[in-house]
Amino acid sequence: MLNLFAKYQPEIPTFTHVILALLMLPVAFGTGSALAAPQSKTFNDYTIHFNAFTSDTLQPNVAKAYKIKRSKNRALLTISVIKKSLSPTGMPVKAHITAKAINLTGQLKDLQIREIQEGPAIYYLSELRVADKEVLDITIQVQPEDKSGPYQLKLRQKFYTK
Repeated sequence: MLNLFAKYQPEIPTFTHVILALLMLPVAFGTGSALAAPQSKTFNDYTIHFNAFTSDTLQPNVAKAYKIKRSKNRALLTISVIKKSLSPTGMPVKAHITAKAINLTGQLKDLQIREIQEGPAIYYLSELRVADKEVLDITIQVQPEDKSGPYQLKLRQKFYTK
């Protein structure tokens, strides 16, 4: 896999930089943006960050490097688990994550979660097909590597594909 963390490839942004930029777009463009505002929830010593957006917002080189299909009709769910530590930003940790999405007509979509490590950062991603104006209720179960939890998160997201 292409090492996007390497210093000798400054023209290719790291996945970390892309996700941080995507998380800031709703702030920059107001609530009318197609991207949902990032969410986080804290459980004991863990903060779990999560978001869902259409994958066409990813830069082509980043999508290719991480084998993500860019499309307005494909959503990307991102999750990261941060443990409190002496560092002001905390420490990313591995976790067992499961997720499912249900649309308003009751159709269930089991999500396949995959882990991405980039330097010290750890992300969990899932891709799924979405329709224009489809609303998904996403339930995420997170079990940190130290077996604390499990912690449950809920996200309701409406996707715009046109």
